[in-house]
Amino acid sequence: MAPSRIATTTSPPITYKLNLGQYKETDEFSIDRDVETGKKGNHAAKYPHYLPTWNPEQRFPPLEPFEHYEHGKDADPSFPNLLPSGTTAINLTPTIGSEVKGIQLSSLSDAGKDELALYVAQRKVVAFRDQDFANLPIADALKYGSYFGRHHIHPTSGTPDGFPEIQLVHRGEGDKGHEELFSYRTSSVAWHSDVSYEEQPPGTTFLYILNKPDTGGDTLFVDAVQAYRRLSPLFQERLHGLTATHSGIEQVNAAAFKASIKRREPVISQHPIVRTHPATGEKALFVNPQFTREIAGMKKEESDALLQFLYNHLALGADFQARIKWEEGTVVVWDNRVTLHSALVDWENGQRRHLARITPQAEKPYQTPYQS
Repeated sequence: MAPSRIATTTSPPITYKLNLGQYKETDEFSIDRDVETGKKGNHAAKYPHYLPTWNPEQRFPPLEPFEHYEHGKDADPSFPNLLPSGTTAINLTPTIGSEVKGIQLSSLSDAGKDELALYVAQRKVVAFRDQDFANLPIADALKYGSYFGRHHIHPTSGTPDGFPEIQLVHRGEGDKGHEELFSYRTSSVAWHSDVSYEEQPPGTTFLYILNKPDTGGDTLFVDAVQAYRRLSPLFQERLHGLTATHSGIEQVNAAAFKASIKRREPVISQHPIVRTHPATGEKALFVNPQFTREIAGMKKEESDALLQFLYNHLALGADFQARIKWEEGTVVVWDNRVTLHSALVDWENGQRRHLARITPQAEKPYQTPYQS
């Protein structure tokens, strides 16, 4: 997501127009030269130790398979630890999105974390308000996230110095990259599931706000379970057994085009188009236009037509989508296995937008037999 090397100058952001196959990057689309200036002055970053760096000496071996344990299967479905008396939980839509106040994520017991995993799997994305997560030592935040799976290290994204497990989403103060973006695109919407090209893509995912513009910069989410349910039984049955290729090559190529780094060689994986969630048993569409490339065994025109239908179905399903508005102290937790999301680049006043993501990996996607 985040381009470039370690930034040590104070020159303006450099932007590039990308034309690299289907890969589209909108969360960050400029080389960020704000890292040093972001540490001082009236418009400094609120959390300067979270400013992004790109260390060209960081190299990691290929990811090895691991046994993921799904804690949501152990949860009490009445959520006594996550949603005790005095907690308020409001559903943003019937099937996706909730907003919770009155509980501090950092103080949850293991039983509460189990409930968190299940609750997020059911509600798909949950905004927890008034959290102290950003104020924790980074090492403590990572220890918390490790309960939900092995930390993913992004192959190209900016990270806090010394903590490659944290991925940063950052547009610095005065960034005008939107001008370049909208010179060749009419919208910043780019639906995706994070790093779906990994053999074991992420599951329960955490994103917390550090700096936000006065307005704008919301994040959209789509319920891939409800999207699957909306399809006819005949169409659902046809999708079962199909697999699609997910590629990380274009993301690494885009980073190289922008003089960034490559921490790990890119990978290509094949995943079922319909995957099953291990805690809920729900089936969800698992394709996205940012990383999915082709359906195995189909000719190009056939694959393109079917994938484009699914992309349009997900993107146009406003009746199974939620919009999360960021507030100070917000931690958004979503299940990457059953959702797609998109950042919105809709503020043009040059204010900083700075977020940190913890991305525990989950199981290798699998599919249970079709049932009508």
